[in-house]
Amino acid sequence: MSIRVKIWGCRGSIACPAPTHLKYGGNTTSLEIDVAGQKILLDCGTGIRNLGKQMMKSDMEHCHILLTHTHWDHINGFPFFSPAYDKNRRFDIMAGHLTGKGGIQNILETQMDNPMFPVPLDAMQAKLTFTDFVAGDVLDLSIGNKFTVRTAQLNHPNGATGYRVDCNGSSMCLITDTEHVPGQIDENILGLIEGSDLVIYDATYTEEEFPSKVGWGHSTWVEGVKLCKEAGAKRLGIFHHDPEHDDVFMDQIAIDAAKEWDGAFVIQENMDFIVE
Repeated sequence: MSIRVKIWGCRGSIACPAPTHLKYGGNTTSLEIDVAGQKILLDCGTGIRNLGKQMMKSDMEHCHILLTHTHWDHINGFPFFSPAYDKNRRFDIMAGHLTGKGGIQNILETQMDNPMFPVPLDAMQAKLTFTDFVAGDVLDLSIGNKFTVRTAQLNHPNGATGYRVDCNGSSMCLITDTEHVPGQIDENILGLIEGSDLVIYDATYTEEEFPSKVGWGHSTWVEGVKLCKEAGAKRLGIFHHDPEHDDVFMDQIAIDAAKEWDGAFVIQENMDFIVE
């Protein structure tokens, strides 16, 4: 039993639609995971709008939405997620960084409250449930115990959560947004990605850019390679691209990363692949 991953958005910080950003895409973080007959959505960046349009063509009634964190680039597509306005659908929305901080429901309500947005959260007619957990928990999402979802705390301003989905010997991880400490291995990440088939990792900055961005909460593809090699992971998907990095820039990153490790590649919007 394999895991399907579809990338609906892989840009970080802000959406950047432009003719110079067509190959790798301009939408912010949104992933669709199909595993054991269930669907999981990871993050609600601007890419979730197109995902929602596709879902409206199906009879899918229920899925989980797992949020890495709630900075704008990871939630500002949610008000435009059309299935959430369909009374025949149900979504369980979960986050691991807001316990004791108001909770995920409050954050999404605030984003859609006057004067920031004209349509309130309660205009969404789908059945929505909101759950706050603690990063590091194992989530009980599977019907029939066919897959597991593990989590880990990441190093990011205001907190963030990494996710790992395991099913019948196949595994994928989403590790964004996180900032490494030079010369140190992040044990939280290392434990989560150990032996994984695919690690999708925050590589917003190059090694040259990183020193001037310390404290902004992001990492590099070089650090992603180090972590994957240390953890015995099979492939690294370079992710959360800086909006200033156009297609030409990203093509060079793809060349450089592949030279460093043949398991590394750059994620592109609309990639659709099987992890097995």
